[in-house]
Amino acid sequence: MEKIAVLVLVLGCCFCAADSNEKGGQNSGSTSSCDMCSLTTIALNVGALGEKVANMADKITFLETKLQNTDREVLELRSLIGGTPQVAFSAALRDSGSGDIGPFTTATPLKYKKIFSNYGDCYNPSTGIFTATVSGVYFFRFSMFNNLSPTPNSVVVLKKNGESLTSVWDTSGTDINDMGSNAAVIPLKVGDNVYVELQANRLVFDDAGNYNTFSGFLLFTM
Repeated sequence: MEKIAVLVLVLGCCFCAADSNEKGGQNSGSTSSCDMCSLTTIALNVGALGEKVANMADKITFLETKLQNTDREVLELRSLIGGTPQVAFSAALRDSGSGDIGPFTTATPLKYKKIFSNYGDCYNPSTGIFTATVSGVYFFRFSMFNNLSPTPNSVVVLKKNGESLTSVWDTSGTDINDMGSNAAVIPLKVGDNVYVELQANRLVFDDAGNYNTFSGFLLFTM
């Protein structure tokens, strides 16, 4: 656009000079010269307008690109918020009553029957087992309250697919009403099982205070 304007200006000046030489100071020459100057002015205005239009086009292109990037970021955020599975549970050992649970002749998964929450329905209170339906990294925590007999005799272990991960125990001393807890962050694949196991010939005590709990939730998928 600028090049066109300059070309028109040069031609206009040439025509003005030629017309002035040929016709001297005649009125017709003066009129022609004015016409050419007007064309020159118009050309300059068109050139300036074209430059502004070009600048506006660049800005529009920049804004369109920025808008596309923003739309993509919004879609990614929606995908993260809406697409992440919600898996979390928390349960206590007894849903009613009080007393010891155990001892059993073999190691036995504890069945936490009082459900506080069970998002995703991955925890089964009938078996005491959490089964992963989503591959990811999970957090698990459990607590233990020992038996109330004179000699404590409580050992519980957090297990994944039969493998011992961490434990809480109290098997010596003359005091009672002791409790403890432990936790772990572990990777799970779909179908993996996690549970708290009461060891053979051991026992725990619980009542409406809900001292023995088992909880877990998905941190992030893999």
